[in-house]
Amino acid sequence: MTPAVSREVAIVLKGYPRLSETFVAQEILGLQRGGLPLRLYSLRHPTDKALHPVHREITADVTYLPEYLKDERARVLSAWRAVRHLPGYRQAFRLFLADFKRDRTANRLRRFGQACVLAHEMPPSISRIYAHFLHTPASVARYAAVMRALPWCASAHAKDIWTSPEWEIREKLEEIDWLVTCTATNRDHLRKLAVVPERVDLLYHGLDFTRFPTARRLDRHADGKSESAEVRILSVGRAVAKKGYDDLLRALAALPAGLHWHFTHIGGGMLIADLKSLSKKLGLEGRITWLGAQSQERVLAAYREADLFVLASRIAEDGDRDGLPNVLMEAQSQALTCLASDVSGISELIVHNETGILVPPENTEAFSQALAALIADPKKRQRLANAGYQRVRKDFSMTSGIEALLMRFQEDTALKAAE
Repeated sequence: MTPAVSREVAIVLKGYPRLSETFVAQEILGLQRGGLPLRLYSLRHPTDKALHPVHREITADVTYLPEYLKDERARVLSAWRAVRHLPGYRQAFRLFLADFKRDRTANRLRRFGQACVLAHEMPPSISRIYAHFLHTPASVARYAAVMRALPWCASAHAKDIWTSPEWEIREKLEEIDWLVTCTATNRDHLRKLAVVPERVDLLYHGLDFTRFPTARRLDRHADGKSESAEVRILSVGRAVAKKGYDDLLRALAALPAGLHWHFTHIGGGMLIADLKSLSKKLGLEGRITWLGAQSQERVLAAYREADLFVLASRIAEDGDRDGLPNVLMEAQSQALTCLASDVSGISELIVHNETGILVPPENTEAFSQALAALIADPKKRQRLANAGYQRVRKDFSMTSGIEALLMRFQEDTALKAAE
């Protein structure tokens, strides 16, 4: 009788749970509901105080690897003493040394230490390692997989692709079984770096529409001509350079003086204080509400209360950029008009002047003009909102992506059973 082949998967995450990574959580829950046995390994402890409902439904065990090796020296040393006897340890150590020669950083050392702990603490039932993000989590997954002689795969998104050195991406793509990424722009870029381009495939995150049900929106015809017709503008996103919130504030400041509007921002991020200071300099203080990070329930309510969603994404100086921000899909799922910068994969969702409005990135004047036109034209907003709603519901459901992932993991198990 052939012994049963385990298909338990270790998922390596940079941090868990995170409010800004609902797409990761919804994927984990989808895989769990699909029957895939999972264990989560996080490189960092959570920093957000709130949780999304999706996090409460995920029942997989979570292990937190040492965030800083010095804080858990005994655990790291015990793991190293154990894994250095594994057949794959020497190869993993050689890979680490080659990487460290090109990247002499404390972060690189931490990755290897975390990989030792991961390789030591994973139970024998683990058959594969799957990393979310191609940079730090994939490095930890790679070293640990080599130590334990396990196959590994990954999902790549945005910053991990565009700020990682090409040598590192090339080498990971040479070793990896397969990788999925969330935009055609990402896929095409990664395939150019891969010896076997077919290992890289497109898989949109999509939305779980059970969490974003059809909204009954009030028929508001606000056009900004009076206080009673004030247009409510919303943006959801972390206050980081690639989100372009300084550009957005300048675009808001350039709006015609007679227009009545109010802007609400939801999200945390290291640049919040700078943005608040800039809004004060621009004379926008009384017209902006900064809500900080919020639960998914509150974000959903904000979509339904707003008249217009805006996102002024751009390519940051270090190359970081958005992929296809889930917040745009979420906003469209609630029949909310979207105005965004034409960066990376955003045009794969928003068709200009059909399902939303796109403007060139870092063009404050163009963004402000588009914003003013949408504020003053509620009928156009309604037309774009309806078209965006229909398209996102038709083409961006999470279901197909989860099914494709489950099929990949099932195929991996079948191959292992045949060996």
